[in-house]
Amino acid sequence: MKTALDQIGGEERLHALVTAFYDRMETDPEAYPLLRLHFRGHGMAHTVQAQMEFLSGFLGGRAYYRERNGHMNLREIHAHVPIRQADAELWLKTFDAALADCGMEGPAVEKLRATLRRAAHMLVNDLPDWREQPS
Repeated sequence: MKTALDQIGGEERLHALVTAFYDRMETDPEAYPLLRLHFRGHGMAHTVQAQMEFLSGFLGGRAYYRERNGHMNLREIHAHVPIRQADAELWLKTFDAALADCGMEGPAVEKLRATLRRAAHMLVNDLPDWREQPS
């Protein structure tokens, strides 16, 4: 039986998707709030790698992220990040644009979108948002 990762084209296509997503985050002025959320993290290169590793396992492929970190708990991974409803929607919009950039469509992609929508909304929290502090 094919995994969701197989259905979207395997690790090579996933890598292209994750790269397109973060390229958009770094170049699209509308996605700037998402980019700012990464300013206090480990840097963009680390984030791209972690996203690739996480999504591989999330989609039924090799669980690189779990192998490296011992878990794949999204809430734990994002526990330090102030995520608002608008952030979740912007993340999803940017991911949708990356899917389009990669020409990815079809039932497997629609299932992925639905799953990511649930995950993104699950991460919305009320942590103090340092982005709202005066500079």
